[in-house]
This record gives sequence, C-alpha cells and structure tokens, in this order.
Amino acid sequence: MIPAVSEPILCRVHIRPVSGDIALLSLGRIISRQVQPAILGGNLSVENFSLFCACPVDCFEFCDDSHPLEQLQTALAKYRLENAASSSNSIPLPGWIGYFSYDLGRYLECLPSHAKDDLRMPIIHLAFYDAIIVYNHNTGQAHLAALEYTGQKESVQQKFARLEQWIAQSQELILELPPRLPRTNKPELAFQTNMTQANYMHSLERIGRHILDGDVYQINFSQRFECPFQADAATLFLWQNTYNPSPYAAYLSTNERAIVSASPELFLQIRGQDILTRPIKGTRPRRMCECGQDAVEFNRRQYEELLSSEKDKAELMMITDLQRNDLARICIPGTRHVRHPRKIEAYPTVFHAYSEVAGTLPRANDPKLFCDILRATFPGGSITGAPKIRAMQLIEELEPIRRGVYTGCIGHIGINFDATLNIAIRSIVVQDGRVYAQTGGGIVADSDPQAEWDETLVKAGALLDCIRAVSHNGTC
Repeated sequence: MIPAVSEPILCRVHIRPVSGDIALLSLGRIISRQVQPAILGGNLSVENFSLFCACPVDCFEFCDDSHPLEQLQTALAKYRLENAASSSNSIPLPGWIGYFSYDLGRYLECLPSHAKDDLRMPIIHLAFYDAIIVYNHNTGQAHLAALEYTGQKESVQQKFARLEQWIAQSQELILELPPRLPRTNKPELAFQTNMTQANYMHSLERIGRHILDGDVYQINFSQRFECPFQADAATLFLWQNTYNPSPYAAYLSTNERAIVSASPELFLQIRGQDILTRPIKGTRPRRMCECGQDAVEFNRRQYEELLSSEKDKAELMMITDLQRNDLARICIPGTRHVRHPRKIEAYPTVFHAYSEVAGTLPRANDPKLFCDILRATFPGGSITGAPKIRAMQLIEELEPIRRGVYTGCIGHIGINFDATLNIAIRSIVVQDGRVYAQTGGGIVADSDPQAEWDETLVKAGALLDCIRAVSHNGTC
C-alpha cells in the first residue's frame, strides 16, 4: 500500500510531437518486450487515442483488506499536476494505468461470499507511468508526453529518448502473426469450462424464478473457458488487434500474469467535468464480408434482427435507466441525460446495440471525486443486471468462480484525472501456464436458454480462435 503523504508530488507535463508514421502493431510488439508494459488501444478501430508505455515508476495494489477506495484515494493523491486549474491538454497525460477487478464490488456493496477465488488476482492493480506515447487516431499524429517532478529517476530528455528508441525499433520490425484457423462448430468442446451446459440451464431456471418473483428484472450470467497455454501472451493481444480490433482494447503484463482485452464497451470517460458511459446490450454474430455474398446477406439479416428485437430493446432500456440513476448520484443535478438511446455498431465478429448517458461533474482534477464516481457506478450495470445489488448477490450464488478482472474495468487515469475505462469483456487472462476467457449475457423474463447459451459461444468465438491460433500447436 502507498503510504499517505503530507504533500503531493507536483508534476509538470512536457509534450513533444513525433515526426513520421507510427506502425501501431509493431510498436505494440516492441512495448510488450519492456518491463511491465501497458497498451490501450493500438489498432485502427480505436476512436480517439492509443497509449503505449512501460517501465512504471510506482504501483498500487489492493489485494484483500478493508477500505479499498480510501487507499486508492491516497495513491491517486500522491502525484498531482502543477497548475492543474489553468492547464489545457488535447491528449491524454501520463498517469495510472491498470484494472479494477469486478470483485471490488464486494467491498462497495453487501454481498455473500460463495464463489471460489482460484486466480487470486489483486482487486485493484494500477501502475504509474511518467512517460507515454500517445497516438491520435483522428489526426494520425503521435506525441510523447513525460512528467517532470522532484525525485524522478530520469530527466525528461532521457524519458523522451527512451520513447523515441522504442518507436525507432518498431519502424525496423517486420511483424509476423499466426493466421486465422478454421473455427470449429462447437468451440467450447476444446476447452474446459467452469460449468456444463446442464449446469448453465439449471442456473437459468433459477434466475427465471427470481425474475418471475419480481426479485430482479435482469441478470448478466457468464461462464469461463480455460486451457493450458505456453505461447506468448502479447501475441494474443496483437492477434486480436489484427483480426478482431476493438475500440477499447488493452494489454497489461506483470511478472504474475498478462491481461488481454478486446473490449468494445466504454464504462466511463471523464474529460474535465464531463462524464460519459456507453452500455452495450444486444449481440448478433457477424461474418467477414470478404467471405462473399452469403456473408453480406447473413449480416443484413442479423443487423435487422438486432435492430427490431423487442427483447434487446427492453434489456438496453433497463440498463440505460440504471446507468442514468448511477450518474445522478455524482453529477450536477439536471445535467445527466441520455445522449443516444440506442444505436447498432458493427465489429469484425459481432453486432452490438448500445446507448450513451452523459452528465456534468461538480468539479475536475480531484482524487476524492474519482473514488466517489467509482463508488456510485462500479461495476457497470450492463454486466451485472437490475437492480444492481440484488443481481450481484445472485451472480455470487450462481457463478462458481469469482470473475476477477472479467467485467471489471481496464484503463487510464491521467495525472489531471481525465480517464478512460473500458468494461473488461472479451478479455483473456494468462497466468501460471493457463489461459482463461469468460463470456456471458443478460437474462430476462423471455430469454430462451438455448439462445443464451449459444450467445456466450458466439462472444467467446473470437477469443477462442485467438488462443488456438497463437498456441504452439494451434489447438488447446
């Protein structure tokens, strides 16, 4: 735990543009070879910025104690931006990058403790990076950003030189990745799961009874896949960024584990006093259009089906309302609003339906407010259900293994407390010679159990394809 400090370490930001082109995948490979690398984005599907960094100068982990948000506030307050009130930055700044486990929720709400914690992951893991490479996808321009502060181990010029060296190395790299492999019809058979299909169906029956009794309206229920894995975890990330790119992709690696996320979902975006959440509810499979006219017709039907689905509309409306209520707890009264009630977005392997809820915070650049935001909104409603607390209680009863980082969030908290955090879905954990991937879906009153089971397999498909392709012999 980071000890309390009487005075924060004040930091100045230095920003330098990068000349020439950036090869995102090659840069990702070079960064992945460094100490404790962190990459956010790194593919052409990213909407705004990709971040590349390594060699953190500080770390905060919360494992199993009390008062996690109080400890987090102390950690976040250690480094502060000098003249933050007058600063204006057009790119993300150096700061904290890491994850918040779904199981942080058990410290924020009263939950039972039934599920097995087999991976023993820290509840919170954040590393402080004082120098980052930022790529702007809107302009194609890259910048180096570095902090200057008392007690730093490197000068700003040394930090810039290190970042520039990584970029130069990436420009000389010829990147080779495993090709796609044919997808089997039943990908779950090649992997060990934490529940059989019969167990899954029985749990859905129990959820259905709770819904009929009015106990809950919706529950997000998931299953986990795992198999032995001896290949390179970073290649999983680069493969996903090539064949299944997503706007909130992430790669984190420590001595204990690596985390790969191909998340399409934004949990929270904070820019000054503006806050935004973008929940996803509703999924349909999608085929690559280069597969021919059959794929085009298949995709058209899937898109139209998702667009017109009353079940998916109702699910998204419920979760949007939940997110509105969560934001109302920390936004200035009257500022919270639904910016987009429902949109359909296409990804390489699926279609998703999402909404956007936005609001205005009472102030900016405040570690206490950031912790209050987590207390009000975490975990995201799209991956718990409604009402949130009761849904989380039932998830703990019905899912046999704790979720860990799955359905928590991964992202960046800048030194100015601007932040972008994903919902950690479509995510893979590599630990102790095994790989773990988890997927789920929202269960409501009129859910078809077989269709829900199939949806978890559709969502898992791209992850399992990736694991097979990257594994040494192509299968698990």
